[in-house]
Amino acid sequence: MWYAIVGKDVPDSLEKRTVSRPAHVARLQTLQAQGQLLLAGPFPAVDSEDPGTAGFTGSLIVAEFASLSEAQAWADADPYVTGDVYSQVTVQPFRKTFPA
Repeated sequence: MWYAIVGKDVPDSLEKRTVSRPAHVARLQTLQAQGQLLLAGPFPAVDSEDPGTAGFTGSLIVAEFASLSEAQAWADADPYVTGDVYSQVTVQPFRKTFPA
């Protein structure tokens, strides 16, 4: 089943994101290689593809896992969690409808 993982950043998270990003991206690349990643990306803090020093307010990951507990365990081990980038993470089931 697909699961939506939404992380909300701590204030002024850009420096922490920069430090943790390589390990965070590597985990996403692993999911992608295994065919488990539907989409992933950050929420810019301003209305721009490149928010510059404004940074980001969080991220969305939609990935396939065998269970909610497996998705939660994966999210809990994310470098953005362990690196204190995220102040809060929610994981919930997601049903992909479109595109078909």
